[in-house]
Amino acid sequence: MKKFVYLLAFIATITFAPAAFAGGDGGCHFHGDTPIKEPILVDCASKHKDNLIKKGKIDASWGGVKLDKSEMVDGKKTKEWKLTFKNPTEKDAGKQTLYMFYSLTGNLIGSNFTGK
Repeated sequence: MKKFVYLLAFIATITFAPAAFAGGDGGCHFHGDTPIKEPILVDCASKHKDNLIKKGKIDASWGGVKLDKSEMVDGKKTKEWKLTFKNPTEKDAGKQTLYMFYSLTGNLIGSNFTGK
């Protein structure tokens, strides 16, 4: 029975350990109820923007674009952070402003070009 428990523990470790290292946002996933500090949030949003570039979701011209504005807005359930990046070199006028939404604790909710 002891060997069976050890075998199960070993299999669980091999199966679930890679998930602990998944994702490219590094330390930008937070637990608890502590509101995030704005400088940390801006850093996480910049990392998310870089990941969108790497994945081909947005053009490489977004690489040098800095945060334009951060504000608290009313979300569907509660207040949330809305971060705005503007890229005037983007050819598609409808995609010149990138919005990112984060929970008050700093977890990414989503990103889009509509701001909604």
